[in-house]
Amino acid sequence: MLTLTLQALVNGLVVGAIYGLIAIGLNLIFGVLRVVNFSHGEFVVAGSYLAWLLVHQAGLNPLLAVPVAFVVFGAAGYGLYYLLVPRLRRSDDPESASLLATYGLSIVVAATMLLTFEADPRSLGYAVEPASIVIGPIVVPTLRLVALALVLVLMGAMSWFLYRTLAGKALRAITMNPDAVQIVGINVGRLSALAFGVGLGLAAVSGVLTALVFPSFSPFAGADYTLIGFIVVVLGGLGHPVGAVVGALIFAVTEQVMSIYVNASLALAVGFAVLVFVLFVKPSGLFGKTYRR
Repeated sequence: MLTLTLQALVNGLVVGAIYGLIAIGLNLIFGVLRVVNFSHGEFVVAGSYLAWLLVHQAGLNPLLAVPVAFVVFGAAGYGLYYLLVPRLRRSDDPESASLLATYGLSIVVAATMLLTFEADPRSLGYAVEPASIVIGPIVVPTLRLVALALVLVLMGAMSWFLYRTLAGKALRAITMNPDAVQIVGINVGRLSALAFGVGLGLAAVSGVLTALVFPSFSPFAGADYTLIGFIVVVLGGLGHPVGAVVGALIFAVTEQVMSIYVNASLALAVGFAVLVFVLFVKPSGLFGKTYRR
C-alpha cells in the first residue's frame, strides 16, 4: 500500500502541474479582464487536436506542437478579444454578458471539433524509449516526466514574464488597480488583448500536454477541464497565478491518493470536500485577498 501511495503522489504531482498550467491561463484572463471564460476547456481540447494533426498528418514530433499551439491560439485569442470583450463591456451587465458569450463560444468550439474530428476518442499514439523510468519502487512513464519538465519550463517563463518584463508588470498592475494604470498612460486594451491571447495559448499548450499524459481525448472533454480549472482557481485564489499552481497540486494529489483507497467518484468528491473546507476557512482562497466594498 505504501508503494501505491508513493506512486499516486508522483502521478498527482504530474497531473497537478498540468492542471496548474490550465488554471494559470484561466486565472490570467479573469485577473486582467474580469471575464469568466467558460470556453477555456474547449481550447484545451483544441490544443490536443492540434497536436494530433501535427503528429498524424504532418509527421512532426508532438513536442513541436507546444510552441505551435501557443503561437496559433495566442494569435487567435488576441483577435478574439477585440471581437468579443469590448462589446461585452459596453453592455448593461458585463459579467452576465461575458458568462453567456463565453458559454456560447464553448458550444461553438466543441461543435466545430465534433464536426471536424467526429465523436470517437483520439489518442496521440506517441511513444519514447525507454517507456518508463524506475525510481526505487516507483515506475514513472517517461512521457509524464517530459510533460512535467515542460510545465516547469513554461511556469518559469510565465514567472519571468510577469515579474521581470514591463508588459508583465503592467498586467499585474491591471489586476490590482486598472483605473490607476489608465491614469499613468498604459494602453489597457492592448494589454488585455495580450492577456487573453496568452491565456488561450497556455490552454492550448495544456491540451498538448494532456494528450501526451492521458490515454485519449474527445470533443466532449472540454467541460471537465473547465470545471477543474475553476475548482483550482477558486481553491488557490482568484487572480493569483501562484495560488493556481498550489491549488492544482493540492487538488490533484488529493484525488490521485484517495483513488487508491476509494473509487474514482468518491476520490473526486474528496477533492471537492477539500475545496469546501478551504473556502469555509478562507473564503477568498489560499492566496486570495478579501476586499471590502
